[in-house]
Amino acid sequence: MERGRDDEKQMSAVTRTISILEALSRTDGINLENLARTTELPKATLLRFLSSLTSLGYVYRDGADMYHLTLKMFSVGSRSLKHIDLINTAKPFAKELCQTLGETVHMGILEDWNAVYVLKEESSYTLRMYSRVGKVIPLYCTAIGKIFLSEMPENTLKDYFKANPLKPFTPKSIRTEDAMMEELERIRSRGWAMDDEEHEENVVCLAAPVRDYTGSAIAAMSVSWPIFRFDKNSFEETVKKIKDTTAALSKVLGYIPEE
Repeated sequence: MERGRDDEKQMSAVTRTISILEALSRTDGINLENLARTTELPKATLLRFLSSLTSLGYVYRDGADMYHLTLKMFSVGSRSLKHIDLINTAKPFAKELCQTLGETVHMGILEDWNAVYVLKEESSYTLRMYSRVGKVIPLYCTAIGKIFLSEMPENTLKDYFKANPLKPFTPKSIRTEDAMMEELERIRSRGWAMDDEEHEENVVCLAAPVRDYTGSAIAAMSVSWPIFRFDKNSFEETVKKIKDTTAALSKVLGYIPEE
């Protein structure tokens, strides 16, 4: 019961903080009395929150006791703009790849020790992959995730394995660090990754990296098939289409491959 009350208090604090920030975003400056009326918070409570937000650099009070948002909110929000630009740039590439191969295309980015879908182009088949933009997926058993792991330096990989035991999702999931390191070496040498029913049974996925002007893999694009629609006879051609698509997108993003 104590934990439940603590959670409720934390959620209440988050809700109040957001309401204050949103109220401040709608004005060039506002005094305590009007802000209390707008947020429907007691002045004493509001002052405590404003004091914390001020100390964190998100709010400042001018000489006339008017409260304002600082540019720190803009700085935090603007960090996501690179993803928005990436998504808009990637959409036509993902759509064309989806139409060419007829299957669902995803693009994911790295977030901490996981990957997150930021773009999806849906297959036209009645039987489709269950997924959504915003879905968080593990790194070690997904094609997109393996791309990011293959880009990590050895020390970062050690930290990853320490924090993320290789729990099997399916009988085909890779279960040991040694086997995963061998898999990552193959990915580095060939430039693409495969999830061979490792995350979901009866689902196969192929992915390749999307690079920016620095050469960093800022995203990965994948294509997924239910196993009965996956044509092994055209495997090499399929991989080439995926790699050609991500290479073309990377070129638009400023990536110049080394000769």
